[in-house]
Order: sequence, then structure tokens, then C-alpha cells
Amino acid sequence: MTEMTEMTEMTEMTEMTEMTEMTEMTELSLTAQLRARGLRVTSARAQVLESVQQLEHCTPEQIYHHVGQDSPSLNITTVYRTLDLLEELGLIGHTHLGHGAPVYHLTEDQHLHVVCHRCASVISADSSVLTDVVAAMEREHGFRVDVGHVTLSGECATCRAGSQ
Repeated sequence: MTEMTEMTEMTEMTEMTEMTEMTEMTELSLTAQLRARGLRVTSARAQVLESVQQLEHCTPEQIYHHVGQDSPSLNITTVYRTLDLLEELGLIGHTHLGHGAPVYHLTEDQHLHVVCHRCASVISADSSVLTDVVAAMEREHGFRVDVGHVTLSGECATCRAGSQ
């Protein structure tokens, strides 16, 4: 086995382990938060949260179709209500990446969204890139920016390279 193959396999194993650990932490958080409010942990709630985690940036319809593969009896209204509850619990957040339905994501890491207006790819960027802007908005206008709702649009490197 080559050194490159070994490194690739190690990276894949590490990513799988991190994803499993994140799933377990999210499930524990969901269970704890629901029980603290006297709410039940239902399969629909767990499945919707798991879908948001797996799909990363997804609309309610995408979640519905993803969950529907395993639970055909789940309806779109339940997905919307569950998303509202999970957002109220602080486990997920939403943003608007342009026109259309809101896009949901886990709130474990504060990030902003960068959307290519040509190919519609979505990149999560570290929110620290806006530190100076956020501070200036607070200082100059008394406005507190919700970085989780910030979406920047432009042209990704791949599209820019293709247009040259």
C-alpha cells in the first residue's frame, strides 16, 4: 500500500469518526433539550435533525424527501414543525441563500454562507472574516449583525476559471 493510499484511508476514517461523534453529540443534545422541556423524543424529530446534519445546507423539501426514504408516513407539515422546534431549541438555524425556501443547517459552528450566483454552490466560511464589519456596524450604527444569516454572493473559483 502506498503512503498516499494510507493517508487517504486515515483521513476517511478520521472523517467517519468525527461524523459519528458529531451525530452522537447532536442526538444527546436533542434528547436532553426535549426532555428538559417535557417533550418526547420522536423518530420524526431525530430523523429531521439527522437529515439536517447529513445534508448540511438543505431546504424543508429536501429534508422531507431525504427522511421520506425511510419514513414514507412523514408529511411535510411535520418537517416544518420539527424544523421550527429544533431552531427554537438552538440546534439548527436557517438562512436565505437567495430566492426560495430557507436553508437549514446545524448551529454547532457559527459560519456565514457564500453562494456562487453562476453554479449555485454553497460554501460555509468562518464567520471571523466579518469581525471588522460586525464591529463597525455595532460601533457606527448600533446594529448587531446575526452572522448566521449572512449570505455573500459572487462567483466561485471554478466558475471564474471557466470564464477566463
